[in-house]
Amino acid sequence: MRRFSLFRFVALALPVFSILALDVKAGGQAFADPAPVLERDDASKRDIPCVDQSTPVGDYTVGVEDIMEISILKPEALTNIVSVSPDGSITFPYVGNIVVKGRTIAQVQEEFQTRLADGYMKYPVVSVSLKESRSRKFFVYGEVLKPGSYPIEESTSVLKAISMAGGFTRFGSSSRVKVLRPRKNGSGYNPIKVNITAVMDGDCNQDILLRQGDIVIISEGVF
Repeated sequence: MRRFSLFRFVALALPVFSILALDVKAGGQAFADPAPVLERDDASKRDIPCVDQSTPVGDYTVGVEDIMEISILKPEALTNIVSVSPDGSITFPYVGNIVVKGRTIAQVQEEFQTRLADGYMKYPVVSVSLKESRSRKFFVYGEVLKPGSYPIEESTSVLKAISMAGGFTRFGSSSRVKVLRPRKNGSGYNPIKVNITAVMDGDCNQDILLRQGDIVIISEGVF
């Protein structure tokens, strides 16, 4: 009778021990290898910066109406802010007139330094910088409050251009914006559609940076 009871106890207990062993093993595995955590959709990771399409200052060529700052740092300090005249030249003490149209900032600086060293100053140190670009312009036409021509500032995008032109009129459509870009051969324009609605929703890659001679057209919405 005792043997039968012991045998019966073992037979009944064995499945229970097996289940417990499986639970412990599964729990240990879960503890050792936790389930992967799904990465939360972070809005900041979707904010991809726009590609910088602007012309580097070192490659910029000076044009008529540009505003430049000329500074002599040594041997005596002297700073003048000058505007490029219609004939493409500027005037500065000691050196007189210098033709700067079509030259880079580095070339203008070198010309100043050379002239000042030629009998005016000993070991002059000169700094030349572009204060404001007025020779490079773009145009905004259509359904904006202030259509016309505007100077291209650093990183002037289509959205910024519309803002400079006073924004949309009540008839202007953010989904009907395009840029007419002059062709390299000088014949006609290449039309570029710009989805300003997507830009205003945060997709900066839908925006583009403007170039010399670009024309931004804002058309009426379809009602």
